[in-house]
Amino acid sequence: MLSRRQFLLGLTGFTGITGLATTPAALWAANTGYALDLDATKVGFEFCINGLWQTGSMPIASSSIDLNPNRLEATKVSVTLNAGAAKTGFILATRAMTGPEVLDVARFPTISFTSRRILLGPQGRLSGGAQITGDLTLRGVTRPITLEAELYRPTGSAPEDLSQLDFNLSGSLSRAAFGASGFPGLVKDTVRLTIRASIRQVE
Repeated sequence: MLSRRQFLLGLTGFTGITGLATTPAALWAANTGYALDLDATKVGFEFCINGLWQTGSMPIASSSIDLNPNRLEATKVSVTLNAGAAKTGFILATRAMTGPEVLDVARFPTISFTSRRILLGPQGRLSGGAQITGDLTLRGVTRPITLEAELYRPTGSAPEDLSQLDFNLSGSLSRAAFGASGFPGLVKDTVRLTIRASIRQVE
C-alpha cells in the first residue's frame, strides 16, 4: 500500500515543463473541461521539394478535448482539419498539394485525428518523452500515427492555475501510405507535422 508521502510524490510527478502538476481531485470540478483556443493554435507541416524544406498550415474545422489533470493518461483528443484551406508559401505548390494527385480536397475535404492511447513520459508527465498514438484519416485512408507530446502551463502561471494549458505535438508521416503520392520525383515522401495549441478551461 502506498504511504501518504509516496502518494504526494506521485501527484507531483505529473509536473510539466513549467510545473504542471496533477491537482487533488477535490480541486477539479466534475463539470469542468477544456476547449481549444483557435486564435492561439497553429497546425503546421513541412515538406521537402527539390531538396528544400518548405512550410505550410491548415486550419482546424472542429475539435474535442477530454482532459482531466488528475488522469492525464486518460486524455482524449479528436481534431478535424480543413484540408481544402491548406496553404503553403507558394501558390503553385498549394494548388499541387490540394489537387487530385496529393490531398485531393475535392473528394476528401477534411483530415481527422482521434487519439487512442496516451503514453506518459518517464516521470509520469504528459511531456519529456510522452506520446499520443491515434488514428489519422487522410484521403479516406486511416492509419495509426504516434506524435511526441508536451503539455505545460504558460510561463509565470501559478502551479494551481490550470485555466490555460499549452501543448506541442510533433511527428511525421509517409504521404504515400495514405495515397497522397503525387510528384514523387519532386517532393519527398516524408511530411513533418508541428502542432502548437492552447486550451482553456470551460464549464
